[in-house]
Amino acid sequence: MNKSLIVFQDKKIRRTWHDGEWHYSVSDIIAVLTDSKDELAYWRKLKQREPQLVTICHGLKLPAKDGKMRYADCANTKNAFRLIQSIPSRKAEPFKQWLAQVGKERIDEIENPELAQDRVKEYYELEGYPKDWIDKRLRGIAIRQDLTGEWESRGIKEQKEFAILTNEISKATFDKTVKEYKKFKGLKRKNQNLRDNMTDWELILTMVGEKATTDITISKDSKGRNQCKHSAIEGGTIAKNTRKEIEQKTGKSIISKDNYLHLSNKKKQIKHNK
Repeated sequence: MNKSLIVFQDKKIRRTWHDGEWHYSVSDIIAVLTDSKDELAYWRKLKQREPQLVTICHGLKLPAKDGKMRYADCANTKNAFRLIQSIPSRKAEPFKQWLAQVGKERIDEIENPELAQDRVKEYYELEGYPKDWIDKRLRGIAIRQDLTGEWESRGIKEQKEFAILTNEISKATFDKTVKEYKKFKGLKRKNQNLRDNMTDWELILTMVGEKATTDITISKDSKGRNQCKHSAIEGGTIAKNTRKEIEQKTGKSIISKDNYLHLSNKKKQIKHNK
């Protein structure tokens, strides 16, 4: 079954993986819950009546009827419940039960991380990433989780602090903050993940910087933002030294405007044209 589609009472609901959870097509949900012949028109009127609904949605790419990927309003499980509250429908109760089951599956994944890892792997496979890149990306996620876990245990609580420390590793490794790196790669949408647009070496060096930071943080018993920041710079510097040595030996810059998916598709096209 196509993982980007799920079926509820014989009706297909498109979904996509975003920010660590599934997001569902709002228009498809409306089609399930109402008898409207034009779910998009229904959604426009609903937004006019309750403008706050716009704030719970994300514009994400989903497969359209013509087969192309087009932007559509999407909501996660929590906000799908909020949407249902605004739609008077006798069909809402079974849909609520179905969403509750989705929530249970999410809890199961938290208790058994391997389930979540399998789901993320399926997502990247659907996006067209090759297996060797996916393996590195998943390993990078695990290393990142170890690092953020250490930071949390050492007094780093606010999202802003996590972003500051992450930027220190990125600046030390690549001479760019995360925002600067996204701009360099031409990533214009705020929700685009930089790591999903990294090449092999960029991913590997990101892992080196974060793993080194974790080990240095533990070794020095760094606590609080200032001490953790110093450890982050040291960890990123180790990755930077590795990058510089590779670039010196190969004569090529590792920092690239390309992403692995783009390069992989380009290679396939060249091979196909031969």
